[in-house]
Amino acid sequence: MHPTFCVAVLISAIALAAERPAHAQQQQAPAATPVGVVQAEKKPITKSLDFVGRVEAIDRVEVRARVTGYLEEVLFKEGDLVKEGAPLYRIEPGLFQASVEQAEGALERSRGSRALTQIQLQRAQDLMDKQAGTVVARDQAKAADDQARGAIMETEAALSTAKINLGYTDIVSPIAGKVGKTNVTKGNVVGPDSGVLTIIVSQDPMYVTFPVSQRDFLRARQTGQHVDISKIKARLRFADGKLYDQEGYINFVDVTVNRATDTVLVRATFPNPTGALIDGQLVNVSVAAGTPEEKVVVPQAALIADQEGVYVFVVEDGKAVVRRIKPGGESGAGVVVDSGLAGGEQVIVEGLASVRPGAAVRANPIQPAVSGG
Repeated sequence: MHPTFCVAVLISAIALAAERPAHAQQQQAPAATPVGVVQAEKKPITKSLDFVGRVEAIDRVEVRARVTGYLEEVLFKEGDLVKEGAPLYRIEPGLFQASVEQAEGALERSRGSRALTQIQLQRAQDLMDKQAGTVVARDQAKAADDQARGAIMETEAALSTAKINLGYTDIVSPIAGKVGKTNVTKGNVVGPDSGVLTIIVSQDPMYVTFPVSQRDFLRARQTGQHVDISKIKARLRFADGKLYDQEGYINFVDVTVNRATDTVLVRATFPNPTGALIDGQLVNVSVAAGTPEEKVVVPQAALIADQEGVYVFVVEDGKAVVRRIKPGGESGAGVVVDSGLAGGEQVIVEGLASVRPGAAVRANPIQPAVSGG
C-alpha cells in the first residue's frame, strides 16, 4: 500500500473520531425553546350568577295620528336619532285652520251678544232702582246676560278644541330616541284608527330584564343581611360571546313571583353610549353574588384541552411541565383557576406549538392581558 494513501486514511479516521463526540453532545443538550410566560397571580374575584335577559328601552312610544286628515309630508329618515319635539309627520292643516277661524268668529258673536245683554241688564236695574221698572224685567235681563256669558264660555272651549286639533296636524316626537320605519307614506289619509305610524325608542341608558329562579334568588340572600340592590353589579355578554364593555347595576326587583315559572323579574340599567344595545335584544347577564375571594387568574391563551381535561404548561427548572387545572369561569380577558395552580407559577402563553412535556424552554416574561372581574 502506498505510504501517502495510508496517511490520508489515518487523517480521515482522526477527523471522524473528533466529529462524533461533538455531534453526540448536541443530541444530549438540545437548544432551549424560547417561550412567552406570565405569572399566575391571585386576584379578588366575585362569584357571579348567569341569566338570560332581554334589552328594553326605558322609553318606548308608539306614534299615532290624533286627527283624521290627508298626510302631507313625512319629515324624518327611518332609523335616525331624533330629539324630543322633532317633527315627524304633517297632516294637511287647511280644514283645521278653517275650524279655528270659524270658532274665532263664533266667539266674537258671543262677546257681542254679551255686551248687549250687559247693557240691557244695567238699564233694567237702573229703572228698577228708580221704581220705573219691574223686578221681572230685571230678572229677565239678568237671565239673558247669564246665557250670553255661558255662550262665550262655550265658544271659547270650541276655539280651544279647534286650536288643539290644528296642533295635532304637526306630529312631533314626544321623546328623544331612535325612530323606526314608517308604516304609512305621504298621500294616505290617516287618523286615530290608522294604527301605529312609527315607533320611537330611547337609547341611553337601557334596561335589561331577566327572570331569576327562586333558588338563585334565595341563594343571593343567604347571608340574611340587607342588600342595597343599587350596588349589585351586572355585566352583559352578547350572543357571539363578546363581553359588553359597560357595567350595569340592578335597579328593580319585582314584588311578585311569576306563578307559571316560579321566577322573580329583575331589572338592571346599563349605559348605552354607542348604541350597542338594541331594544328587544337577547343577552347573557352575569350578576355579582357574594363577597370577593382570592383566586388564581391566568390568560385564556394558556389553556390547552385534551381528552383528560384542561391543562397549562408552567416553567420549572428550565423545563415545560404540565399542570392539570380546573377552570372556574371567566374574569375579564382571563380564566379563574379553581384548582391546579397556587399562584406565582410561570405559565406559558406564547410558543405553545413548539412545547412538549419535559422540553427545555427559555422563559421570556410578557405583559399579561388579564383583568379581574
